[in-house]
Amino acid sequence: MIGREYGRVKTNGRDWIIECEPQVRTRLKRVFPRASQEADKIRLVASIENSRELEWFMKRYPLVMADDCRQVLAERSQAHRQREVDLVELMEGRHQVVHGELAKPARDYQLLPTEMMMITGGLLLADQVGIGKTVSAMVAMTQPQHLPAVVVYPASLPNHWPEKLAEFLPHLKVHHINSGQPYPLIKSLNPRKHDLWETLPDVILISYHKLRGWADHLARIAVYVIFEECQQLRRHDSQIYEACQTLAAAAVVRMGLSATPIYNYGGEFFNVIQILQPDALGGRDEFLREWCISGGDKPRLRDPVEFGHYLRRNGLMLARTRADVGRELPPVTRIVQEFDVDEAVLSRHASGAELLARVILNPTGITNFERMQASGEFERIMRQATGVAKAPFVAEFVRMLVEEGHQVVLFGWHRMVYDIWLEQLADLNPVLYTGSETPTQKRESVERFIAGTSRVIIISLRAGAGIDGFQTVCHHAVYGELDWSPGVMEQTLGRVDRDMQENGVMSFYLTSSSGADPIMSQVLGLKQWQLDGVMQADKSLVERTDIGANALRELARHYCEQKGAAA
Repeated sequence: MIGREYGRVKTNGRDWIIECEPQVRTRLKRVFPRASQEADKIRLVASIENSRELEWFMKRYPLVMADDCRQVLAERSQAHRQREVDLVELMEGRHQVVHGELAKPARDYQLLPTEMMMITGGLLLADQVGIGKTVSAMVAMTQPQHLPAVVVYPASLPNHWPEKLAEFLPHLKVHHINSGQPYPLIKSLNPRKHDLWETLPDVILISYHKLRGWADHLARIAVYVIFEECQQLRRHDSQIYEACQTLAAAAVVRMGLSATPIYNYGGEFFNVIQILQPDALGGRDEFLREWCISGGDKPRLRDPVEFGHYLRRNGLMLARTRADVGRELPPVTRIVQEFDVDEAVLSRHASGAELLARVILNPTGITNFERMQASGEFERIMRQATGVAKAPFVAEFVRMLVEEGHQVVLFGWHRMVYDIWLEQLADLNPVLYTGSETPTQKRESVERFIAGTSRVIIISLRAGAGIDGFQTVCHHAVYGELDWSPGVMEQTLGRVDRDMQENGVMSFYLTSSSGADPIMSQVLGLKQWQLDGVMQADKSLVERTDIGANALRELARHYCEQKGAAA
């Protein structure tokens, strides 16, 4: 029937609310798999992509819409069309943004992220480790309209941005926030702060932890926000995430930097993208319906490869390899070395683990909280016991490499393990870069290793992201302990496998045949599949298995079987 209308559309500002005939609702659900369907209506986040799709759908099934609502639909649809055109022109080299000059010129490929961010408003820059994400993020700071800029960084990276800004943008006024409590950022208002300026700083550096107290204050002045190691944004139910969301929402443009934006499950991408481009993936429920196998706390992507294509196609993520930008390095050689440990040492340090394992396997009569406590304590005991049991073997292996003339980056996790390594390698002058050293001590450790006065640097698995300079003196990395996350393992490898590395990196994964390592290796395989599908990263460290959310149960079962066999 000509002129027939099948229902009506209205908006509450954030959502499109569609009431229509049942058969039209069915078709609408096919077009919008992410849509929320209620008893007699469909609710859809009013993003520019959804708006354009709705406009297209209404050409086939006209819906009643108020004039002001129709105007909003037209504007958002046009915004999506324009973004699509701009992104195509950008990738074809026909859309350029004028940049200022850096003290050291950026490479051509390092200009692209800023240009893309200016089109979309927010970008996840997930280039492979060593390509130069920091310089890419600084390009936007050459334009006064992007200042003040706020850089949010992990507490483990206190020196990275001050050093890079001094190298590439020495003329900018930089202030490093040193307190969790807000204070005036202008010198005349705070004469006791000698590192302040007469006017607002151009760049403000703040850790994720301190941002909790500063978010509202910085939101009033921030134009451009950079989230360094933005995998920190993967948990949406934290005060840090809330603070980041407050800051990001007030900024004009945002960029997240991480070669490993997810550490565990693909669903964590939603939380990262939601900060950088709010509602670009719809609401959380919409995202879970469209892209994930299951909801809950750990949703997994249904098709990681297709999701990766979607992020790139829509300007949400730029993830380039060294080959993509012509900065290929010699290949990494990965060697998994398994050995038997002293079972007596393992048992002694795993005291109480068997009881906890049996609680995990048979949680009858305890609360969920008690079960969670038991799981956490079991995981802590098993990882530490495994690390301690194999620590002497790891130290001996590292010594062998040093005696062959190599410097070694040694990765671990537990303080008790570090102490064994420090004692057994004392004559090699090992230095530490973990969560316990001050920024000055960390800088001194890096300087001593690069200078060669120390042949071994011990780095915490989650404390070394962003360190630069090792690649000029070292191409041997040893993993004395494992992490549950493949993202962590790949990120740490980037300390030596980065631009200016002239030798093929040798990466040694030293695993125990007992304790926690066998199950952790299996879990690394599953999680790497999730990461690889989206990132198109290198081949998995170990073969993928189906062990995932029940990893601790598998570890508990494995440990009890080992104990039974020993008995």
